[in-house]
Parts: sequence; C-alpha cells; structure tokens
Amino acid sequence: MPFIPHTEQEVAEMLQTIGADSIDNLFEEIPSHLRVEGLPGIPAGLPEMDISRLMHQRAAQHPQTVCFLGAGAYEHHIPAAVWEITTRGEYYSAYTPYQAEASQGTLQLTYEYQSMMTALTGMDVSNASLYDGASALAEAVLMAVRGNRKSKSRKILIPKTVHPAYRKTTHTIVRGQHIELCEVDYDRATGTTGLDAFKAQLDSHADITAVVIQQPNFFGGLEAVDEITDWAHDNNILVIAVANPLTLAVLKAPGEWGSVGADIACGDGQPLGAPLSSGGPYYGYMCCKQALVRQMPGRIVGRTVDLDGKQGFVLTLQAREQHIRRSKATSNICTNQGLVVTASTIHMSILGADGLEKVASSCHANTVSLVNQLGRIEGVSSAFAGPCFHEAVLQLDRAAADVLLALAEKNIQGGYDLSEDYPELGHAILVCATEMRTEEEIAAYADALQEIMAVTRLKEVTS
Repeated sequence: MPFIPHTEQEVAEMLQTIGADSIDNLFEEIPSHLRVEGLPGIPAGLPEMDISRLMHQRAAQHPQTVCFLGAGAYEHHIPAAVWEITTRGEYYSAYTPYQAEASQGTLQLTYEYQSMMTALTGMDVSNASLYDGASALAEAVLMAVRGNRKSKSRKILIPKTVHPAYRKTTHTIVRGQHIELCEVDYDRATGTTGLDAFKAQLDSHADITAVVIQQPNFFGGLEAVDEITDWAHDNNILVIAVANPLTLAVLKAPGEWGSVGADIACGDGQPLGAPLSSGGPYYGYMCCKQALVRQMPGRIVGRTVDLDGKQGFVLTLQAREQHIRRSKATSNICTNQGLVVTASTIHMSILGADGLEKVASSCHANTVSLVNQLGRIEGVSSAFAGPCFHEAVLQLDRAAADVLLALAEKNIQGGYDLSEDYPELGHAILVCATEMRTEEEIAAYADALQEIMAVTRLKEVTS
C-alpha cells in the first residue's frame, strides 16, 4: 500500500489541536542522552518509486528453481483472482477486530471459512484460525487435556511420523503444564505407525489422555486411521487428527475416521491459497466435535437474525484472554491470521469441491510418476513399501546433503534431507511433486539426479 505522508500544514494543525509547539515537544520526557542522533550504517531514505525499483531488483536476484520440496509447505497454483481480491483495502487493512469493530463483511467471510473447513474435515465446529499448523497441534493437545475428564495422566501418544517441527513446537508449549508427549515408533518397512505400537504404549502407561494421528503422515504414508481411532475411543482416549486440508478432498475426513470420527482436527492452511513466501505468514486451522466446543481456543462466528428478522453475523464464542479473564481463557496465544484466511476462503470458493479434488489427484499422480522415475536410478530406491500420498521417502547410497546441494546448483530443489530428524533412515530425502510440476520438469529432475549419482560414483571409483 502506498504511504502518503502528512503535509506540513496538516502536521501544524494536529499539533495545534493537542496543544504542542512541535513534534519534539511530544517526546520531551525522553532524556537527551537516550536519544539517537541518526542511525549509522542505515542508508538515506528513498522515494516510493526508487524503493519499488530496488525491491524488484532484489527479487530478480532470487534463483528461479523448480521445487520438489514439501515437508509441510507446498507450491500450488493460486488463481490470480485470489490475492487480487484478498489485497483489496476492505480485507488488506483488517487484522483481528473485536466485536465492536468487526464489520458484517469480515464476520460473514469468517463464517464462510468456518463452514468450508467443517465440510472438509467432517467436524461440527471450526474456529477462526490459529498461528500455524504446529501451534495448532499444541493447542489441540491442551484442548484434549481439558476435554478428557476421564483421564488424569496428561499423557499424549504422538507418533514419530508426525511432522518433527510440530512435535518440537508442541513440546515447547505444553511441557510447562506437565503434559508428557510419549513418542510412538514407526514400522521401518512401511513408514507408518501400527496399532500394536499404540497398544504397547497403553500397556506401559495404563492411562492415556489423547493420541495424535497425522494423515498422510510426514513421510506421505497412510496410517490405519479407522482402527486406531476405534481403539482409542474404546479406551477413553481422545483422537487428534493432523491433516493437510487439501488432501481431504480425496482422503477420508477426520470426522469419518472409525465409527464416530476423530475428536479434534488441526493442521496448516497454507495449501489453500497461500504462496510459499519464504516461510509465511500461514495459519493453523482447528475443528472439533460439538462436545468439545467449549474447550476450543480462539473465536467462532455464528449466523443469526436481528429484531427485524434480517440475517446477521456475530462472534458467538470468544474464549481468548483478550475477551475474558486470563484465568478463564482457553488460550493466551491464539489469534486470527485474517488475511491468509481470507485468501483461503476465496481460494476454496473459486476451486470448489471438484477443483480441490482435481488438484489433490494431480499431486498424487505427479508424486507417483516422480518416485517411479527416480527409483530406476542406480543408488536410489523407495524407503518404504505401501501406499503414499503427496510425498514419498527415497533412500540414497550417498550423503543426502551432497546430492541436494548438487541439485540446487542445477536450480532444482530436490527434497528435504531427513538425516537430522530421522538418522535411523540413513541417507534419505523426502520428495514431493504438486500439480505445478510438469512431465518435463519431472523428467529433468530424473536426468539431473542420474547425472549426479553417476558422477559421484565415478569419483569414488577413480579415487
């Protein structure tokens, strides 16, 4: 948005109105020795046109790479209309208005967003978003502890196949409240967490508050969500689903897992109209069953009628500490990433159910094609057997970091190095091909990887 400064006359009129002689008088209470006379190393200010030119030059310096990297943030096609509408002044300048300031347009858009998210997840209620997918999982864990009154243990079963950043963030947020995250190991053959692994944890701890299931999991594997959900409920354990919302266009919704569905669903809304943007801003979504709605953090917008029978939208639940006493709030950190939620709502409206399904199906087809082509290269193989969606793990016979660096030099973001988070997998990378990737780009990746593997093999032989 352009910045239009005040004229000297406007500044003088404002100073006169408040009874100040000059702008310096406004800050006279600040001691002179604390004032900074200039900022060393900071260049002089530039006019708007020069700033625009500079930023375009800086943007052009960023290499135009072909992205096969997923791991929680994905490059999807975003229709041009999405951000043209989102960045209109009516939306662009709005953040988190309270009830008194919230326009009917803002409230209606939030209501439509909530309706779409409950349709995707198969849940009863959606809030008006959280910071991101990782903190959304942390909030879901806190919510489950409050909501499961049959459990006193405050122990949460969380598989290692859940996104490592989500697990770390959740631990950071909940450990101060004496909540224990009990990691559940995965099957090395399939890359999924079997029901027996959960049962073993229950045998060890006797009382479990909740279980987390990511679908598809971090490796792209498909967990046995139905049998795990039913087992959990049979043992008075709440089920927290972590799901990429785009995949729900073709995979079973968390609200339909098992005989009665998961209790809470959360994740990151980035795949729904948010560009990669070097890491954000994104937002976290959260949905739940009606029985837990009073434990949900954030805000919920509802539809009602006024005294004249006209339709209107209002905040029906606002359990944030800004709205009620801190000690009674369900969360002290939740927020509404309003602008990105606006983009997601418009994105889902434009694509519709059929469009989202086509995108998800194209992602799956492209990933299968990528894995098949890369898997034919000597020294490259699939790490796990069984079905996958959106992403897959490849095993290499040499250091993943070196291979990815060589690919980057060819302007290919080849995947995510798993060696730090999953050292037991050895030289492994996580690859992803969204609907943005063409057959030519997939073939070019395969050619580049084959060349890199052959060159490094030749160096090993000659040395």
